[in-house]
Amino acid sequence: MNPDLARLQPYPFERLRQLFAGVTPNPALRPISLGIGEPKHPTPDFIKQALTAALFDPTSDLAAYPPTAGTPRLREAFAGWLQRRYGLALDPATQVLPVNGSREALFALVQTVVDPARDAVVVCPNPFYQIYEGAALLAGAEAYYAPSDPARNFAIDWDAVPDAVWQRTQLLFVCSPGNPTGAVMPLAEWEKLFALSDRHGFVIASDECYSEIYFRDEPPLGGLEAAARLGRRDFRNLVAFTSLSKRSNVPGLRSGFVAGDAALMKAFLLYRTYHGSAMSPVVQAASIAAWGDEDHVVANRAQYRAKFAQVTPVLASVLDVALPDAGFYLWAGVTGSDTDFARDLLAQYNVTVLPGSYLAREAQGANPGAGRIRMALVAETAECLEAAQRIVQFVQSRS
Repeated sequence: MNPDLARLQPYPFERLRQLFAGVTPNPALRPISLGIGEPKHPTPDFIKQALTAALFDPTSDLAAYPPTAGTPRLREAFAGWLQRRYGLALDPATQVLPVNGSREALFALVQTVVDPARDAVVVCPNPFYQIYEGAALLAGAEAYYAPSDPARNFAIDWDAVPDAVWQRTQLLFVCSPGNPTGAVMPLAEWEKLFALSDRHGFVIASDECYSEIYFRDEPPLGGLEAAARLGRRDFRNLVAFTSLSKRSNVPGLRSGFVAGDAALMKAFLLYRTYHGSAMSPVVQAASIAAWGDEDHVVANRAQYRAKFAQVTPVLASVLDVALPDAGFYLWAGVTGSDTDFARDLLAQYNVTVLPGSYLAREAQGANPGAGRIRMALVAETAECLEAAQRIVQFVQSRS
């Protein structure tokens, strides 16, 4: 048995299940879950139609193994979207690859990059998406948790990472827009990280799966876009990850892509060829349709904007919470224990939220998620508003 499996911590939702063991939710109220970041807006019909049309297309042969690198048409769809969204010109043949959702790709890149024989460190933001940590540990590396600053919307304090850690770092995870905080990294922060990468030789993995759900006029800056603005058009030691799950409301499609440094793409393709990570031809067809259309993305973003505009002020009347830069989470401060808050809220008002401490690690003497909760506003507006009103009643009753 791989001994590193014993180093893995329970996933946040397993910890939540354990927290709720023995709790009987109020039966007078229907359950509402704000706990899991799973898109609930309807999948656009044209994507479903592309999927089913491909199933019966005689040129889409399910009897043949699809190439791990995807078809040229699929890679061109990725490059076309990057051009329209960020103004970037990437080579479809060498700088983009399809992946079966960003989770699988984030995990796989670590296994590709990390050399455990060299006392490897993988730096993660804190709080963070737990795949970063698990991938690091199973690659034989040590995870280092870079602290976040509540005074700057939980932006990561990269200056707090000791130089001795950077010297051992082989890979850095960046999440912008952030999960769970929704913070977006500015160009100056990217410039700092690129300088550190140049000095120490580590790879930057930029997780950007929330990039198309934003609340400001200016869309979030992407890692590749930041590199290009700074004259780094070879994208040296940089890989960006994106997905259709949130952008197009198709988490069940398991479709996304990675883009960046051609040398890293070549090594990543080699790993994935052995890993058995080819994308089904019918999923490729649906993905091409999705990446080629922006109207449904604009409509989806408008729905989130309207929802957050209604729900956020309700919750802000009783919680420390504000509109994020992007994403579909509210990262709210609560009084007292975040786990007690989540457990008692379920018991009394049948609303599920995720304790913030489950999304972070104790590091540098503190858990930056403690005393906070993450709420995923993924359901329809009326349901999210009802949940918010129950939370208000719950907080007022505790006071």
